[in-house]
Amino acid sequence: MASEAPPRKCIGLDCDNDAGTLQCPTCLKLGIKDSFFCSQDCFKRSWSTHKALHKSKGNFLSNFITPKVVSEPDPDTGTYDPFPTFPYTGPLRPVYPLSERRKVPKTIQHPDYHKDGIPHSEQTFPGRTKIEILDKAGQEGMRKVCRLAREVLDIAATAAVPGVTTDYIDEIVHNACLERNSYPSPLNYGHFPKSVCTSLNEVICHGIPDQRVLVDGDILNIDVTLYHGGYHGDLNETYYIGDKAKADPDNVRVVEAARESLNEAIKAVKPGGLFREYGNIIEKHCKSKKCSVIRTYCGHGINSLFHCSPNIPHYAKNKAVGAAKEGMCFTIEPMVALGTYRDKTWPDDWTSVTQDGKRTAQFEHTLLVTADGVEVLTARFPDSPGGPIPMPIVEGTNGEKVEAAK
Repeated sequence: MASEAPPRKCIGLDCDNDAGTLQCPTCLKLGIKDSFFCSQDCFKRSWSTHKALHKSKGNFLSNFITPKVVSEPDPDTGTYDPFPTFPYTGPLRPVYPLSERRKVPKTIQHPDYHKDGIPHSEQTFPGRTKIEILDKAGQEGMRKVCRLAREVLDIAATAAVPGVTTDYIDEIVHNACLERNSYPSPLNYGHFPKSVCTSLNEVICHGIPDQRVLVDGDILNIDVTLYHGGYHGDLNETYYIGDKAKADPDNVRVVEAARESLNEAIKAVKPGGLFREYGNIIEKHCKSKKCSVIRTYCGHGINSLFHCSPNIPHYAKNKAVGAAKEGMCFTIEPMVALGTYRDKTWPDDWTSVTQDGKRTAQFEHTLLVTADGVEVLTARFPDSPGGPIPMPIVEGTNGEKVEAAK
């Protein structure tokens, strides 16, 4: 006798309802199956996380199709802008060609997306909706990979000086991962072409390392993730490139606002703490520094999966569902801007920039919820490069030297 088919479940974030007939229209176009939701409200609430599925499918052909228009290569350097007709929002431009994809030995454990770019384990129903509670072995696995990730980020930060390219930073990160028997998690995740994200100046996140040379006055976010022992460890920091960067009051204001807002939010992480509360803390602090908080991107669960539930928005009055429990691992990673919080994506389908071209900064930690609070798994070492700096001293109208306005 045939058994009755079980009811179809909604794939919405932290939703246990049965699904209706509503399907994501973009998933239908891309051929992604079983993308059902219980309601339009649930679909909207889950959008920021759900749309990652589209990226893993949607930009596959862009790796093989040459752009219709490219600039002529510079006769001296051979570099070029692959999107010369694109209306960039700020002064930064991509500097191609990209270097070849770096190799990872087969002896190193690879995540499931390393071949086709699709994180299959994240697209299962549990992968999209379940918040995993790690046992003692899982917690130790996360501690180890996060410690290794911190080591790699510190090595990359030391190398980030005027005169080097972001592609060189990528090479440094890639080799440091291999030396630690680890896979660089960004590599081919959703077809991302590099081993680290390097986001300069007005780039909010997901900057692709290329031939752009760092100059005195830049600010650079380096976002490192390692896959080791079956677990991912994720962190990032924004660094001042050269003394000019540290002397610019706007640079210091946005970088330190991002750093401080993350630290303030972490203080609220404990069992029973609501996920939506972190955004209230972050935005309140950033507003006091006359900065805005990016809304499109959020923190995320992390464990054996690179990105999973829960969703951690960074802005105030968000609708995130759920509360922290002992054994959960997730990231908080506020992106903070000098101007508008609105973003725009370059034609490479990854690089996200501010719509007004103003500068932005980000910091990220991977966190483990403990019985009485939180453990920052990616915490800085005593000798980690970078770190907070005071507002620069500027000369006032009367010739006196005063601290720049915060």
